[in-house]
Amino acid sequence: MLAALLLCAHGAPVETALTDNPAGEFSGEGQVESSNPQNTSTAFTSVLDLTVQHKNHFEDEFKNAVSYDSLDDYKPASLPPNCPASNFSKEACLRRLVEGLQIYTVLLKYVESEFPTSHIKSQTGKLIESLKQKMKNSERVTALTSVQEEELLKNLNNSKDTYLRKMTAYCILSKLHWFVVDGKRAIDKREDKAKSRLRSTSTVNTF
Repeated sequence: MLAALLLCAHGAPVETALTDNPAGEFSGEGQVESSNPQNTSTAFTSVLDLTVQHKNHFEDEFKNAVSYDSLDDYKPASLPPNCPASNFSKEACLRRLVEGLQIYTVLLKYVESEFPTSHIKSQTGKLIESLKQKMKNSERVTALTSVQEEELLKNLNNSKDTYLRKMTAYCILSKLHWFVVDGKRAIDKREDKAKSRLRSTSTVNTF
């Protein structure tokens, strides 16, 4: 079941994920963005601000006795993949980002059990909704079932050891941070290319 879940997180099937979409498939490339880009930018920033705050809390708590880089030792097996640097259209990349964030939203239930005052889960939900507004076919996003959510949580470190649980929570936050950073970079890159093509077309049409 978990393997199937992670396969879904890889995004659309090959024919819809690749930039070369089938006839009638809308990739979202070269299209002027209709949703408010500032809302999405703010949503990205809100999540990243919180992940940075958690990193600062980690450093304050452990005072260099534990390296932040060592959190990889506590990495869950169920983390979603990032959007590839190439061969994915903007639409497919948005879908992978949204479906990956849905997985993180479940994992953040574990985080909030360790850090009850954190608002990271709600802010991640707002980012998901903002990204869906940028999609042309958001109905294709695969929602997680309750069984899949239970399996994700079951596969986390449920040790009674407070230290191990805290390290797992910090690791999830660290991985979420870089997932969001990489996702934002991938979307920005595709949007910049689309704007560049539009400018080039506009310049040609003026002659």
